[in-house]
Amino acid sequence: MAETLNLEKKPLARRMIKAKLNVDKKRLKKLKLVAVAFSHVEREWFPTEDAYEAEVEVVDRAAQVVEKLKELGIEAKGYPADRYFLTNIIIDRPDIVLNLVDTLRGKDLLSTAIPGALELANIEYTGAEMRGLVIGSERSMMKQLLMANDIPTPDYQFIQRRGTSIREDLGLPLIVKLNESGGSVGIDNAAVRKTFEDAQERANELIGTYKLPVIVEKFIDGREVTVIVFDDGKKKYVFMGEKVFHKKPDGEYAFTSIESYDDPDFATYQRLDEEPLASKIADIASRSFTVLRNRDYVKFDVRVDKQGNPFITDANPNTAFGPGMPITEISELYGVKFEDMLASLMTKHAKNV
Repeated sequence: MAETLNLEKKPLARRMIKAKLNVDKKRLKKLKLVAVAFSHVEREWFPTEDAYEAEVEVVDRAAQVVEKLKELGIEAKGYPADRYFLTNIIIDRPDIVLNLVDTLRGKDLLSTAIPGALELANIEYTGAEMRGLVIGSERSMMKQLLMANDIPTPDYQFIQRRGTSIREDLGLPLIVKLNESGGSVGIDNAAVRKTFEDAQERANELIGTYKLPVIVEKFIDGREVTVIVFDDGKKKYVFMGEKVFHKKPDGEYAFTSIESYDDPDFATYQRLDEEPLASKIADIASRSFTVLRNRDYVKFDVRVDKQGNPFITDANPNTAFGPGMPITEISELYGVKFEDMLASLMTKHAKNV
C-alpha cells in the first residue's frame, strides 16, 4: 500500500521540505514508444466559446508533453482521440498511452471510453481507470460518495429541469455549477448568488445553454486550497497550495471563475504548511483519492470556512497534465518539476510493460 507522507505526526513543514519522486532511468530506457493521447476538438461540439477554449488548449499541451518525453530520451508521438484513434494505437502498439483525453465529441462522460478501449486492447495507460473517470465526470456522484464516507463536502441540490425550486435549507450564498464539466466551464464571475431567486435563474440559464443538469451548492466563503495527490507507485504525495486572490471576480467573494484563467495577475499560489489545517486537508484528500477510485494523480479543490474546516468542492481525475498547469505549479512548491513528475509516471507504468 502506498504511504501517504502527510499523515505522519510531525509538523508538515518538517515532514516534506522537498519531495523526491521514484524515478528509474534504466526502466525508462526500455520504453520504445509512448503515445500521448489527447482530445480531438471541433468548435461545433461545444455549446459556448468558453467550453471550446477550455478544451482546445490540450492540443498544444499534448505537443509539449511529447517534447518533454523526448528530452527524457523516450520516443513519443501524439494521438488525437478521433475515429481512428484505437486503430492507430493498435497498429503502432506503444508501450504506454499517456492519457490526456478529457472529452470525446465534446462530451466529458464519453472520455471514459478511452481507458475501456485500452483495457480491451491490453495496452498500458496512465491516469484513472474507467470507473474513476465515470465518478469524476459527475459532480453529484462524486459528492454522494464523499458524503457516504464522511468526507466533508458542501451541501448541494442536483437539478435536471429548468424551473425546479431551490431548497432553502441549503442557506446562502450559493454557487451554481454544471454537473458535468471541467476547467471551471459554466462558473463565471457571477456564479455565486446571494438569493434563491438568483440561484434558480442561473440554474435555468445553465441547463438551457449546456443541456446538462446542474448542482446548486452551498458556497463556502473563505480560503481556497488546490491539492494534488500524486502516487508514484511507492509513496502517495499530497501537495497543497493556497490560492492567494489578488482580485475578486464579483467584487465580493474570492473564487476561481472561467474568466480568471486569462488573467495572470488574478491569483498566486503559496505552499500550505499551516497546522492543523494542512493535516486535515491531507487526510481528506488521501481518503478521497481512494474513495473516488483515482489513480496516478488527481486535483482537488478545497474551500476552508472561517472556522478552519476544509470541504472538498471538486475532484479532477486526470487533471490537466503538463508544464505550466496547476498540477505543476503546486508540485514546484515542493521542489518537484514537471519533468520529475513525468519521469516518475513513466517509471511506474514501465514496470508493467
